[in-house]
Amino acid sequence: MSGRDLRGLVPAGADDRARAAAERLRDRALDDGLVDVAVGIMDGPVGELQVAVTGRGLVYVAYDDEDREALVARYASDLSPRIIRSARGTDAVRRELAEYFAGSRTDFDLPIDRRLMHPFARKVLAATARVGYGELATYGDIARRIGRPSAARAVGAALGSNPIPIVVPCHRIVGAGGKLTGYAGGLDRKEVLLRLEGSLPPTLV
Repeated sequence: MSGRDLRGLVPAGADDRARAAAERLRDRALDDGLVDVAVGIMDGPVGELQVAVTGRGLVYVAYDDEDREALVARYASDLSPRIIRSARGTDAVRRELAEYFAGSRTDFDLPIDRRLMHPFARKVLAATARVGYGELATYGDIARRIGRPSAARAVGAALGSNPIPIVVPCHRIVGAGGKLTGYAGGLDRKEVLLRLEGSLPPTLV
């Protein structure tokens, strides 16, 4: 019997039921405390995003050109091997990001897990998180805010390693004179995000 004939023997809705059963198992694992990292997928104006959430909070936001297998390996080695794909476990993050993309949210109310940030980057990203919606700062501004006025280049490197883009808004950091530089997600995405926030530098409007 051909594969086509075999497909005809599968009851209608079987795939939907299998997916629902798998989601119930994932929810049960969450309820029983068997999951340390929940991973979810969503679409947005900057492409498909993968979000990862731990018991401490949002730990990673990945653009669609990042290697998914490498990310899972990183979660397993640096956080925990108890990883599962879960809609419910990532629902709050995906909902707030969707609201942001729709223009109805200007601040995120999400706990953040900073374990994938090295110590210097934590300082840089903490200062970056205080740059509000619709505002811009330069690399030099951030360097001064953390008490390292000559470390603009190191600030740029730290921003490039940001594991939680968009929510920790490294896209709001620009070069001198408002030049768009140095965004790990690509300058096209940086421009999309700044345009969404109405803060694109005048030279690019």
